[in-house]
Amino acid sequence: MNAELPVDPVALREEVKSKYREVASNPHGEHHFHTGRPLAKRLGYDQALVDSMPDAAVESFAGVANPFSLRTLEPGEKVVDAGSGGGFDCFVAAHQVGPQGQVVGIDMLPEMLEKSRSTAKRMGLKQVEFREGLLEKIPVQDGWADVVISNGVINLCADKKATFSELWRVLRPGGRLQFGDIANGKPVPASALRDIDLWTG
Repeated sequence: MNAELPVDPVALREEVKSKYREVASNPHGEHHFHTGRPLAKRLGYDQALVDSMPDAAVESFAGVANPFSLRTLEPGEKVVDAGSGGGFDCFVAAHQVGPQGQVVGIDMLPEMLEKSRSTAKRMGLKQVEFREGLLEKIPVQDGWADVVISNGVINLCADKKATFSELWRVLRPGGRLQFGDIANGKPVPASALRDIDLWTG
């Protein structure tokens, strides 16, 4: 473990996997955060677009904001979704970039990848693919993306410096980072920083 990090990244990942595995397999169960269509509506996503999607595309959505509210993607753009989960933001991105664009979702959870790949195939979104990987080591070549999006995932990474270095690495010069996340403007006690349950709660 990197001595500068407040928690063990591997232990944190395992805890995150445990929580989000449940969101993939039982999206309508009890979770300590909002999910699905009600959340998408609350965050201001295009209601007509969300309504047009099958339940599988929306039900495991667990974001914290709407990265597309910052700027609509352009047709033909290449997009990386860092922490794509069940694929909802990738499907929104695919709608915006169109068939000439490309969207690559990155997630570490096999259950989420299986779900998102199956849904993309069902929706006929050939411009979308999902790759297994960590945000600290994104499986995308240097400078590939016009835009990197992320939604409530960076806060779950122990090594923020490595994560942001990777986000910038995969962006082309002049590319855009559009993300929504949880931030805290007040000092956090060291004991709380080391509490993995608080990281995932």
